[in-house]
Amino acid sequence: MRGIARLSGWWWRSPQRLLGAGIAAIVVVSAGITVAFSPMAHGQVPARSIRSAQPVGSDAPGVPIVSPEIVTQPSDGAAEVNPLALVRVSVTHGVLDKVSLTSSDGKVVTGQFSSDRSTWTTNEPLGYSKTYTWSGAATGIDRLPREITGSFQTVVPDRLISGQLNVADNATYGIAMPIALTFSSRVTDKAAVQRALSVQLSVPTEGSWAWLNDTTVHWRPKTYFAPNTHVTVSGKLYGLAMGGGAFGRRDIASSFTIGRSYVLRGDTRSHRLLAYANGAQIADYPASYGLDSDPGRTTHSGTHVVMSKSPVFYMSNPKYHYENVEARSAVRISSNGEFIHAAPWSVAQQGRENVSHGCINLSPANAEAVYNAVLPGDPVEVTGSSRQLGARDGDYYDWTISWRAWLAKSAVAPAS
Repeated sequence: MRGIARLSGWWWRSPQRLLGAGIAAIVVVSAGITVAFSPMAHGQVPARSIRSAQPVGSDAPGVPIVSPEIVTQPSDGAAEVNPLALVRVSVTHGVLDKVSLTSSDGKVVTGQFSSDRSTWTTNEPLGYSKTYTWSGAATGIDRLPREITGSFQTVVPDRLISGQLNVADNATYGIAMPIALTFSSRVTDKAAVQRALSVQLSVPTEGSWAWLNDTTVHWRPKTYFAPNTHVTVSGKLYGLAMGGGAFGRRDIASSFTIGRSYVLRGDTRSHRLLAYANGAQIADYPASYGLDSDPGRTTHSGTHVVMSKSPVFYMSNPKYHYENVEARSAVRISSNGEFIHAAPWSVAQQGRENVSHGCINLSPANAEAVYNAVLPGDPVEVTGSSRQLGARDGDYYDWTISWRAWLAKSAVAPAS
């Protein structure tokens, strides 16, 4: 072929022939590189400029077009998906036009696009035991629409476990108040549950969770709370595998405040009940405790916690042949029937001898003063009797357990 030579894989037409034809320059495209040549004098080295090849997906002849790739997460057909798993759809070499994720019961899941519309991500948890189906469309840089399809299934729990806190939002409690979380059924993976629990305090405080049985975990500080501490407790239980095929039904949370320091101290041998506010003694009440010679009537020694109070409470004990006896200014201090309450029938013995059936008897005036002063969570420290408060006495025996023994009840090793 006259006037044409092959040079480095390009077809080359001699400059003399180009100039003779009145052509000022030639542009040759090969292997994605654009090379431009300008007219030159005889013997001059040609000048060359290089710029990027035309973008992928353009209309330039011979340039390949890259198809968009649509990826759903979880993948199509996935099963046993945790309802808190990352759920999104993404596209490369294109944009998402519309996306919808619908559950098998018809609920449309909310979500949002990224700023470049390359991804769409859910912004709410999914439900258990449901099938979710994708729909929507994306447009590739080839300007062609692509359909978004696919489905997946969330985990089907063998059972759901609920948790119930003993503390209420915006309430105020005493310095000995334990945080108690009670579950609706047995927890197998206690460590997983404990790691999902959080206690935040406005005053740095050493404390720990302890499992008192398979359905109950408590948190308490090493020593009493500092007064005026703000406490927030939360548990990320929804979607949590609790062992044995069980999952958490819902999250739990509460924020409350520790009030002033108020402590009641009683010695069954001295027949007195002393009250301390912010560390200073403010009252000394004559009292009658349980008859220590009868194990069924003994007031138990140990740190009790005020659980509740009632202006009037009716007490019954068939073993000792009484029923619906009216007790006023009644302050419950355990689940075994121990109260502080007014006992006008034993005023003569108060301060002298113990005659009750386990309660702390006070005069009507003194019982009313205590009733008005106490908060749930205030400690009542009893010493001197022959029986000790313990697990058989109900919910709040936390302070009878040594700190070392308390830590041993944790399902998670303390951080080193």
